[in-house]
Amino acid sequence: MATGTGERAGNRLKDRPEYASKPKPLTRSPETTVYEAVSAMTDRNYGCVIVVDPEDKVIGVVTERDVMNKLVGRGLDAKETKLEEIMTRDPRVATEDDQMLDWLRMMSNERFRRLPVVDSEGRIKAVFTQGDFVSYTWPDLLGQMSSLVKAQASGNFHYLLIGGGILIYVLAMIVVLSVI
Repeated sequence: MATGTGERAGNRLKDRPEYASKPKPLTRSPETTVYEAVSAMTDRNYGCVIVVDPEDKVIGVVTERDVMNKLVGRGLDAKETKLEEIMTRDPRVATEDDQMLDWLRMMSNERFRRLPVVDSEGRIKAVFTQGDFVSYTWPDLLGQMSSLVKAQASGNFHYLLIGGGILIYVLAMIVVLSVI
């Protein structure tokens, strides 16, 4: 997935300090009932369950929105319906070596909120959310904004000098004219 944009140390998903502390994703088989999965999601306060095959490879994702739209909205029974019936099949999956900003852009453009992250063998390692990306990139964004402001000010410094000179001249003239 690495495309060359921003490929510096620390920009890979696995290089982020927060990556190591992410909790283990909630995983279930496709045959698990929605009721069992939602109970586990509720217990752990997770927004999704990753549907995996016997080798722990991602085959689908079920989010809270899937439960609302594909189960509740259709009047299905959570105790009878299997995850495979409502899951989003073959979801986008990142690898640990992918660049964070590439995925932030894709998640924003393609409007999905949960990104399973897999190791080099395709086994689930973590789930990143849009919120994770924003909090991880916030310090970088503030630094970039600071640099832009400095560049704008230094690039237009001559205008600041001219404007400041005119302001001083006008103030001096007001003082001189008020004394006369």
